Amino acid sequence: MEAGAASPAILGRMEFGEVLKWRRDVRHFSTESVSEELVAELITAAQYAPSVGFSQPWRFVRVDSAEARGKIRASFEAANLAAGQCYDAAGQSEYFRLKLAGLDRAPVQLAVFCDEDTGFGRGLGRQTMPECMEYSVVMAIYTLWLAAASLGLGVGWVSILNVEDVRQELDPPPSWRLIAYLCVGHPEQSSLEPELLREGWETRDPRASHVLVR
Repeated sequence: MEAGAASPAILGRMEFGEVLKWRRDVRHFSTESVSEELVAELITAAQYAPSVGFSQPWRFVRVDSAEARGKIRASFEAANLAAGQCYDAAGQSEYFRLKLAGLDRAPVQLAVFCDEDTGFGRGLGRQTMPECMEYSVVMAIYTLWLAAASLGLGVGWVSILNVEDVRQELDPPPSWRLIAYLCVGHPEQSSLEPELLREGWETRDPRASHVLVR
């Protein structure tokens, strides 16, 4: 370490803790635009995520066209309706009240894929757990998510989609597997509490902080 350089273990510890607390799954966005510079900063931040064997399998697709967004929104609507049918009448009322999509207003939308033919990493670490490729992409997504929170931006992960609909509309290479569809923008409001907790959909699991010792 260079003389006078601050220790990474100390530098920004408090600030990083605040970013962790403020990072939330955002469903309600303002219509304020996000600059291209900020979008590029988020994509760059994602590149610092760890990946199995340094395979770097994450691939991003910007979804900007109104036509593509409309078809993905339609896919969400169909999948969301089907998902709601899994609950009883009371549950359906709660479910549809959540308004799960930020697809209408989020200025930036990203489809994130795992390139199973990445060409990097030489297979290291994937022989017994090949799913680590997808886990690596999730790490990149979370890194982007934290970077967004540090910049005052929100991210929403839309998982209620038909994967084949997204593939058909975006036409990625055959080796790319869809991992996430992200909405990015300025949140209408910020909170230290997850929205699903605030809305009474779920409570905190007291077991989540348990550590077993064997």
